[in-house]
Amino acid sequence: MTSGVTHQTWNIGEIADEFGVTHRTIRHYEQIGLISPERRGTVRVFHRRDRTRLALILRGKRIGFDLEEIRRIIDMYDETPGEQGQLTYLLEQIAERRQELEQRRQDIDESLAELDSLTVRCRADLNALGVDNSPKATDSQASS
Repeated sequence: MTSGVTHQTWNIGEIADEFGVTHRTIRHYEQIGLISPERRGTVRVFHRRDRTRLALILRGKRIGFDLEEIRRIIDMYDETPGEQGQLTYLLEQIAERRQELEQRRQDIDESLAELDSLTVRCRADLNALGVDNSPKATDSQASS
């Protein structure tokens, strides 16, 4: 009697297409030990665990973690204190990353405000010189 559990596997092409990455990227992650597909001769066979790890790697990269940090987070799942420790550590890392991004956002907002202020000053100075500095005039002058 069978248990009804199917053990689906994927090849490198299927995994690459599904996640929108290159074969080279997947081979790199394998080379540095982030994923460990089964090898059947020269063919890589990816199991659910590999697929899950790849999804976690790509999510970590999207939010700005480097590969070593991603490795640390993923590997914690299999180590003591296991999932609880992994999740606690991940929450700490998320808080740090959020703080970094908030600081970047503030820096960008300040830079944009400075650019706005400089634009106003430049337009006023051009106006004082008697130059038409409306946005349309400025755009057409730039394209000439």
